[in-house]
Amino acid sequence: METGIQEKGNLSIHTENIFPIIKKFLYSDHEIFLRELVSNAVDATQKLKKLSSYGEFNGELGELKVTVKLDKDAKTITISDNGIGMTADEIKKYINQIAFSGATEFVEKYKDKGDEGKIIGNFGLGFYSAYMVARNVEIITKSYKDDSEAVRWECDGSTEFTLSSAEKAERGSDIILHIAEDSEEFLDEFRLRGILEKYGKFLPIQIEFEDKVINNTSPIWTKNPTELKDEDYIAFYKELYPMSEDPLFWIHLNVDYPFNLTGVLYFPKLKNDFQGQREKIQLYSRQVFITDEVKDIVPDFLQLLHGVIDSPDIPLNVSRSYLQADGNVKKINGYITRKVGDKLAEIFKNDRPGFEAKFDDIGLFVKYGIVSDEKFYEKAKDFCLVKNVDGKFFTFSEYAELVKENQTDKNDTQIWLYTTDEQKQDAFIQSAKKRSYDVLQLTSVIDSHFINALEQKLEKTSVKRVDADTLDKLIEKDMKLESILSKDDEEKAKKLFEDIAGTKSAHVSVEAMPVDELPVVITFPEFMRRMTDMQASSGQRSMFGDMPLMYTVSLNANHPIIGRVLQTENEDDQKALAKQVYDLALLSQGLLTGSDLTKFIQRTVTTL
Repeated sequence: METGIQEKGNLSIHTENIFPIIKKFLYSDHEIFLRELVSNAVDATQKLKKLSSYGEFNGELGELKVTVKLDKDAKTITISDNGIGMTADEIKKYINQIAFSGATEFVEKYKDKGDEGKIIGNFGLGFYSAYMVARNVEIITKSYKDDSEAVRWECDGSTEFTLSSAEKAERGSDIILHIAEDSEEFLDEFRLRGILEKYGKFLPIQIEFEDKVINNTSPIWTKNPTELKDEDYIAFYKELYPMSEDPLFWIHLNVDYPFNLTGVLYFPKLKNDFQGQREKIQLYSRQVFITDEVKDIVPDFLQLLHGVIDSPDIPLNVSRSYLQADGNVKKINGYITRKVGDKLAEIFKNDRPGFEAKFDDIGLFVKYGIVSDEKFYEKAKDFCLVKNVDGKFFTFSEYAELVKENQTDKNDTQIWLYTTDEQKQDAFIQSAKKRSYDVLQLTSVIDSHFINALEQKLEKTSVKRVDADTLDKLIEKDMKLESILSKDDEEKAKKLFEDIAGTKSAHVSVEAMPVDELPVVITFPEFMRRMTDMQASSGQRSMFGDMPLMYTVSLNANHPIIGRVLQTENEDDQKALAKQVYDLALLSQGLLTGSDLTKFIQRTVTTL
């Protein structure tokens, strides 16, 4: 038995400045000290449970827990556990030899028992994070081993330490932090509770603070899916996101080869705002919260999901503050993509009506995935849906079959027409319907990019906005209508409306269109529509800057009003009628504003 220990010494480090380095560079956020010390305490407690299960500890486990105590008057924070504790020799080994990890040795010793994944690890550097906030640290510890003597270790942040005998009746360790003046913000119970709830909310051993347990030791991702009901998943979602609507559905992740990964990912009801939805997935390592920045682990398009991922195999830097590049990260990324694709395919196959009912929300994920991930597209092409203005859903192949006969142009290319705003583009939609053309709704924030992806991936398919041109130019056929105007009359009409438009931004043309089409149609080129839509969705300033948008003014040569304009003999009356017809076309596109709109209304009122 060890008695009367009294020892001084120097830490096994190679610089006098190790603590300033730890404080300034190792950890970016000083609150991490509590995560590290509580994790170590949980680690020590779990080790005792394992030793007991292996028959190497035969004593009473009792109620295993970690306690955090705050003493504002003494300016101390104490983290206590009733785990394995340490002997004087173990203190020298695990604390004084800074780079040595007690957990590493423990895992090595018991790796053949298959439980190494339960150890949080890295006691060494994790312990020294205490010096980010403490001017002095004490450890009072007693080993679980029979006839062990309690010992006290103390160090003020220099390279010198003292080791002496101590009074402690029960096994385990107390880490006492004497808080430095520049870190007294941590002597606030609300601050400490917030840190504990952030990092330790789901630790596997009870964490007690201010006489209350603050954690759920068995979150649902640690359980077998067969044990869980829908209400369990929804209740956990509400625990994570108290103010959110119920999720659409979820995916329970559970894999142990070639890496360990558990978790639950939820599909939330999305608003049309990508950025506001991000950073909702929480990353854990053995139930210790690490970060909600998961961009390397979760593919970009799935960062809109909510939930939890827990993996001991995610490589972290020494402070566990950020990810390091590693082959496992790519494997995990690929696995998550595959699982999400499989889940969506399963729902589509087993419950298509339910899938369609949710697709306005699901579609954002699916379309984003198609745009950004080739492997996901290979799965998603069979269950991604498009919806037409009548509210009917189609897969890509179903829609191609629907429009093949009527919307294939003279170059054997299918033309898929779409609207971004049914109300504003209603006149164009109705014109398309008169010719039995179908029009898709593509109104979400991702659709401008999705349209480009469709054209790249679908053979001989072109996607055009319904108001991007006249229908005869959108879907060019071999047969064309004849104009009832002579060439001279066409030139007169063109010149008249060029003068009326009075801008170089308007390109005037005369087209032979059906009689029941509008007399004047104003359209914007598809490429310009698409560029402005894409830039608007990304929040960028348009590349066109303040330049006026180029647009086409198509005169319907076969409409009676155009003939009437040309037959009006009085020049002023002719210009007035042409101006009224032209303003109507501007009005239909939301381009008639300011004094021009006021004058149009006044003119219209006087003719009633």
